[in-house]
Amino acid sequence: MIKDLMDGMNASGFYIVKNALKGVTTNGLTYLTILLQDKTGVIEAKKWQVNNDDLLTFKNGNIVYIDGEVIDYKDKLQIKIFDGNIVDPNNADMDSLIPASPFEKEELVSKLKSFLTSIENEKLKKIVYDVLGVYKEKFLTFPAAMSNHHDYLRGLLDHTISMCEIAKMICSHYDTLNYDLLISGCLLHDIGKCEELSGVVGTTYTKEGTLLGHLVIGAMMVDEASKRLKIEGEEVILLKHLILSHHGKLEYGSPVMPLTREALVLSFIDEMDAKMKALDKAFNDVESGEFSAKLFPLDGRMFYKLKSEKNEK
Repeated sequence: MIKDLMDGMNASGFYIVKNALKGVTTNGLTYLTILLQDKTGVIEAKKWQVNNDDLLTFKNGNIVYIDGEVIDYKDKLQIKIFDGNIVDPNNADMDSLIPASPFEKEELVSKLKSFLTSIENEKLKKIVYDVLGVYKEKFLTFPAAMSNHHDYLRGLLDHTISMCEIAKMICSHYDTLNYDLLISGCLLHDIGKCEELSGVVGTTYTKEGTLLGHLVIGAMMVDEASKRLKIEGEEVILLKHLILSHHGKLEYGSPVMPLTREALVLSFIDEMDAKMKALDKAFNDVESGEFSAKLFPLDGRMFYKLKSEKNEK
């Protein structure tokens, strides 16, 4: 793991290419400056004596196996790469390469099944099952964002389950809420990210994601499912409304404002879960009794970490 590397150590192993820049020496020879990543961090690497195969191997987002060693360059660790080869993602241990949800996949999937079976409205249940079935592989692995919150392996699933758990508690307090609709909205609110984002490794926005956004894409997915299943009625309209309005405000990217109790609550839950996770991430680098850096997702505010904070350093 990158966090364990020390000067003089063998650095051979599996990494993700986070970035690669081509340079030219004073002698006119091509070299590469590469940022390598695993789940514990990022380290700069150099590949000298570069050929055309190297340019293809060390491209952003590729998983590679390298032979190399750690050197101390100007009081900073760096990897000197001797050789490298592309690795098929299907043959790589993604949990060791990128940050992952703190919850095991089996635990999250078990909770997902529990929430799915808890939906009693047959129209909603069939639509949710259908959409999640179509995008199952992506839904179970994708991050929920490129940065800020749940930006890790299984982040989308983690975020979704967290929201369902919060929704369940809220419904137990406000019994006027439609549980089936709210849980269905939680389960599908970010499903459009399965097409908005490129994937787990080197996550970027797709063309469709950039042009349409995940709220519109998600509503389209529900519309397509309802047509496949020949389901009509108010449930379809309301579920699409929850997805389209879950950012809460027009200036936050929602095409429409929440206009039902369930849509309003969904927007609150989404914002709370995302911001709490953003704070968790920021506090990883903050000592108890100190302030965080200014956090862009939280209006540029600095947040104080209590001395009694859980998991205190």
